[in-house]
Amino acid sequence: MATIRIHTTQNVALEYEVASVGDRIVAALLDYLILFAYGVLLTMLVRALADGGESSGAAINYRNPGELLGVLIVALICAPFFVYFLVCEIFFNGQTLGKKARHIRVMRLDGTPARLGDYFLRWLLRPIEIISPLGGLAVITILLNGRGQRLGDMLAGTTVLSLRPRATQLLAAEAAPPAGYQPVFEQARQLTDHDVLLLRQLLGRSLQQGNYLILHETALKVKQLLAVQSDLSDEAFLRTVLRDHAYLVAQG
Repeated sequence: MATIRIHTTQNVALEYEVASVGDRIVAALLDYLILFAYGVLLTMLVRALADGGESSGAAINYRNPGELLGVLIVALICAPFFVYFLVCEIFFNGQTLGKKARHIRVMRLDGTPARLGDYFLRWLLRPIEIISPLGGLAVITILLNGRGQRLGDMLAGTTVLSLRPRATQLLAAEAAPPAGYQPVFEQARQLTDHDVLLLRQLLGRSLQQGNYLILHETALKVKQLLAVQSDLSDEAFLRTVLRDHAYLVAQG
């Protein structure tokens, strides 16, 4: 599986796997299923309202209300198919509902969030890639590209990454603190979920590779972030921070 190296704001390099073709296909199918369900429900609703208006004897002042109703239904159903992916990726930070379900996201090749123009360029070429024939062009381009890019991604400088942590980089979550546990670093509460995931990745990688330089640099950056001092060894300090964070979050 291809990977993309991302440099975080803490100047640490991480590797994320490019989303698989299977994940992207499933995400797209889920999105189209949502759109199809929307179309069916909207059609039923409009027809129910129209039937209600006719049965009540309400006068309709249009020359051909049946034709007008058909045009309205088609317009309301088709509009989301054109703008759904663009709007979702803009407002959901590179994800559609299908991508959220598969834990994948559109990001730039340098690891920074995609911008409005990037989403627009991806969306611009989407009809060509998806329609001809049945998404085959997009699948072939992704498989041959090596960086998970379809034509729209190549034009925008983006790709789709898996948000699932790589198994080789993850450290198993700390065991639940025992009853009566007293946290050592109250500042651990400041860590976000992303910070904790990043910390586990770095701790796991450094221990797996025996790279104590990464371990030491990670400990220093965490101390700077939390504004704490400690005489604990780097590994013990990081494990304590993770355990404190788990405890403090559980306590609310």
